[in-house]
Amino acid sequence: MRVLILGSGGREHALAWKLAQSPHATRVLAAPGSDGMAREAQCFPAVAAGDADAVLALARREQVDLVVVGPEDPLVAGIADRLRDAGLAVFGPSRAAAQLEGSKSFAKEFMQRHAIPTAAFAVFDTLEAARAYVRKLGGPCVVKADGLAAGKGVAVCDGPADAERALGEIMGERRFGAAGARVVVEERLVGQEVSYYAISDGHSIVPLAGAQDHKRALDGDRGENTGGMGAYSPALVFTPAIEKRVLEEIVYPAIRGMDAEGAPFRGVLFVGLMIEANGTPKVVEFNVRFGDPETQVLMLRLEGDLLPLLDAAARGRLEGVAAPEWHGAAVCVALASGGYPRAYATGKVIAGLAEAERDPDVLVFHAGTRRDDAGRFVSAGGRVLGVTARGATVAEAQRRAYAACAQISFEAMQLRRDIAARGVLA
Repeated sequence: MRVLILGSGGREHALAWKLAQSPHATRVLAAPGSDGMAREAQCFPAVAAGDADAVLALARREQVDLVVVGPEDPLVAGIADRLRDAGLAVFGPSRAAAQLEGSKSFAKEFMQRHAIPTAAFAVFDTLEAARAYVRKLGGPCVVKADGLAAGKGVAVCDGPADAERALGEIMGERRFGAAGARVVVEERLVGQEVSYYAISDGHSIVPLAGAQDHKRALDGDRGENTGGMGAYSPALVFTPAIEKRVLEEIVYPAIRGMDAEGAPFRGVLFVGLMIEANGTPKVVEFNVRFGDPETQVLMLRLEGDLLPLLDAAARGRLEGVAAPEWHGAAVCVALASGGYPRAYATGKVIAGLAEAERDPDVLVFHAGTRRDDAGRFVSAGGRVLGVTARGATVAEAQRRAYAACAQISFEAMQLRRDIAARGVLA
């Protein structure tokens, strides 16, 4: 099979690495891909992931058998519909189904319609009404930009003053552009967050696994929300009993609900969960694609061949497909540019990549890099690298990941030093 991956980040690099191992994969292509992905995939940097016309032309020219859509923006814009209408097999949901991520208000109202457990919420289209609401609440809450904001449009607020500042940035200053025209204000849930994944062909489901992401920029879960500063799997708080509840109370109702509403979900459903102290799972958010950096740890733990699973989902043939097996543990530490998730500089020369990967259980996935004129890798984004390691235990994987991080350097590099701390202590 010829597989085309759309995207250029660490998630897509991890998918390319895993799919390239498949005995069914004759070629792995990526659009636009990146210099860092070139080991695993033939990259087409002139083809943007969201350019449906260019992607379709590339897929036809290269006789692609399966398109795997990595990022959320093209899905929300309807690229899966366009490619399917042209006769291609696509792993990724339709525009209608992608509303689960593309609109926080749609997702919350969908959960309300289908009795899926989530935080209490209210939706606002004006800054004045939202400010009045958080003043009336008078306590902790969460403020979310309604649209896509690359994982950064969420503010966890300790009280009305924090919430009003967040609303001012999102709705007043439009820090996230049109994504902030509407906001969702939620009850602030307390517990441990878990990212859970399941693949669906619109009707059948194959469960995957859970991971724990670290969204805040600084150690101890302080600082602003980012796209993710690291992850580990398995998430030790996520017991088999809790997983059973998540499938029965959340995943199956969500897939059935989308089907009943005329938008069957075909792809991977990412459920961002809060596991409360009593073990009750509630939905923080839905995403409609693999997470980043959770994909990096899941791909290192996944036993066997990923390609037939994605292909079966794309073609509506998941019924009877067995769930994959998972091995050991994995930890990913994001190395980011100084200043991320706000303003940051790029073009910083990266040293130590080869040294970091001398450990056969370490892989460095490229999230935001490019080669300069001298052939050196330099930083080209906020999150630059995902240093990912596997081990028999979370503690072993964590040790390897941080040992590899110590080999890598670039100017103003920042990282969290406590990724997977909960998994080690549990």
